[in-house]
Amino acid sequence: MKVLLFLVSLSLLVVTHELGHLCFAKLFHTRVRRFYVFFNPIFSILKAKKFDGKWHFLFFNKETPESWDEKNLRPEDQDNTLWGLGWVPLGGFCDVAGMVDETKDSGDLESEPQPWEYRTKPRWQRLLIISGGVLVNFISALIIFAGVFAHWGTDELPLRNAKLGYEYHQILLDEGFQNGDIIYAFDGVEQYDYAEAGQTLVLHTPKEVTVMRGDSLVTFALSKDLLSKLATENPKQIMTARFPFVVKDFSPGSVGKHYGMQQGDSIVSIGGIPTPAATDVTATLGDFAGDSVVVGLYRDGQYIEVRALLGKDGKLGIFAENDMSKLFEVKHQDYTIWQAIPAGFKHGWETLTSYVTSLKVLFSKGGMNSLGGFITMGSLFPDTWDWYSFWNITALLAVVLAFMNIIPIPGLDGGHIVITLWEMITRKPVNEKVLDVIQKIGLGLLLALLVVANGNDLIRVFNGWFMQ
Repeated sequence: MKVLLFLVSLSLLVVTHELGHLCFAKLFHTRVRRFYVFFNPIFSILKAKKFDGKWHFLFFNKETPESWDEKNLRPEDQDNTLWGLGWVPLGGFCDVAGMVDETKDSGDLESEPQPWEYRTKPRWQRLLIISGGVLVNFISALIIFAGVFAHWGTDELPLRNAKLGYEYHQILLDEGFQNGDIIYAFDGVEQYDYAEAGQTLVLHTPKEVTVMRGDSLVTFALSKDLLSKLATENPKQIMTARFPFVVKDFSPGSVGKHYGMQQGDSIVSIGGIPTPAATDVTATLGDFAGDSVVVGLYRDGQYIEVRALLGKDGKLGIFAENDMSKLFEVKHQDYTIWQAIPAGFKHGWETLTSYVTSLKVLFSKGGMNSLGGFITMGSLFPDTWDWYSFWNITALLAVVLAFMNIIPIPGLDGGHIVITLWEMITRKPVNEKVLDVIQKIGLGLLLALLVVANGNDLIRVFNGWFMQ
């Protein structure tokens, strides 16, 4: 399901990005020869083009017939685009005539510049054509966020509403945190929202933190290399709310169900050992694997005890409720469509600035280890189909894609934007041979980044298997 959700999301992002280029190209009467969703080495799953008054289709095709070539079509059909679906779901492309990009070099251009080519258009038009993908990606992210706010509203967990405190990653435990602490302030500034506190801890690396530990406030300093430690290990979560173990459902052949446990039961002790949080229940059960144990729980406000014989795996076969809105007093806010639009746009901008700020991790010690590839992106999605999560993550990836493409690396849109701006300043075109060299250098850098990012993913997977 994660793979399916990721591919659907990636397809939407690729289509909207490339449509941004295509729409501006068509607006300025620039020919778009090919428009592809996904890449097509060796063969294409689908090709479609309209000429002679009707649509023509090819399936699982390797070589496009010469009869489809624009030079062999009627003049009124020569501007028609070939639409394609590749089989490598890692991107796509919009082949704009007269442009040196990942689809062609200067040797593939017409010998004489043509009026319908990108290179003959005014520089301001070329700037809009090359910026179209980034603009559409970012605008689509803002629209999605606004739609999510209008349909679902927002849920925020006030930090102190998690009465059992939080579980912390080992990196933070080494810094002085203790499981059960509730963050109270960073550098003297009080914190109120769970999500914002975690983000601040990573992105702004405060010098000291104050936590509520039991009935007392405790302040301690954070090390200067905290960011480097987080970058090196790249944990998925640095803190999670501790919540009570409330029975949500049972697995097939559940031990707990066999001995009379019911949905809604709240487990508070195992073998006489208090287990206020779900993590406590899981850890303590392991100590009684293969033994008979008394499970203390509350049912409809009444305390009862159930004796159960555990299997060798030390599990009850029970799924705990993990919906924050059912476990804590969550701050919910509904929006009208007119309220959702500015709120969604504001959230989209904050998402962009947070992402840009997070890139400083790359320049810390071990920062390159924090890069993630397609496995990392896919792991963001839930295990089951969830429209709320799908649209939120898709909007996030749209923001990431927009920013990554505007980075001034040759081969990315940002590289073309810089070249176009340079031409606008100097009023001189960049030599096409120079563009070839720049493009090849850029593609080399991009391939290196892909190798590093996806290599990091594979190392994490292998390390996970090894630890198991």
